[in-house]
Amino acid sequence: MATCEELRELLEIEVIPDVEEAIDELFEIVADAKNADDEAKAEYAELQELRAAFTELLHDLVEGDVSEEECV
Repeated sequence: MATCEELRELLEIEVIPDVEEAIDELFEIVADAKNADDEAKAEYAELQELRAAFTELLHDLVEGDVSEEECV
């Protein structure tokens, strides 16, 4: 289960925090600009979906619902 543990750590330590930081930066752009462009809004929405998917994967890893083969 070493690969799954490495994936869990990567998600917890690197990936999810980086995505959350990008979301925060885009949120500031969207919030500061009353008429934020559609591209920034779309990227913000995509990052939120990505964070949700990574968080769900992390939950599945913690629960042991992901096989070693799937982790690879």
